[in-house]
Amino acid sequence: MRATAIETVNAADVEFGALAGLAGFMLRLAQLQLFEAFFRDFGARRITPGQIGILVAVGRNPAVRQGVLADALRIKWSNMAKIIRALEQDGLIERRVPKSDRRAVELHLTAKGEALVGNIAPQLTVSDRAATTALTASERATLLRLLAKLAKPAGAS
Repeated sequence: MRATAIETVNAADVEFGALAGLAGFMLRLAQLQLFEAFFRDFGARRITPGQIGILVAVGRNPAVRQGVLADALRIKWSNMAKIIRALEQDGLIERRVPKSDRRAVELHLTAKGEALVGNIAPQLTVSDRAATTALTASERATLLRLLAKLAKPAGAS
């Protein structure tokens, strides 16, 4: 539907033309909608999706090297250092230098970090499912499978 210059167009009625056929464009719009739900549900905790992603990953991969995690999450190393520093200042993460390689930094959750992840993880699932109610269970499973496929680094099988 095309609006004339005098008509008011609502956000839901905006046409995107060829952009609607671009995976990147549609992923970005979907990401923004999911982030809005995240901040609505978790904003009072003063934590971002990126920070909780790092905390969950460190919890699942104790002693993961900071650079390896940055690469896995596709975060620039300099940005990762800033995020880790902030999480460390909040008492959620501890950085340790292994004796075998003094240039490396390994990440560990603190007791406070473990408690936060343990508390927030079930709520993340509830929030994410609520934010994706437009999808059937089968559609959601297919979406997650396809996103995991797209998210693999180039050359990974």
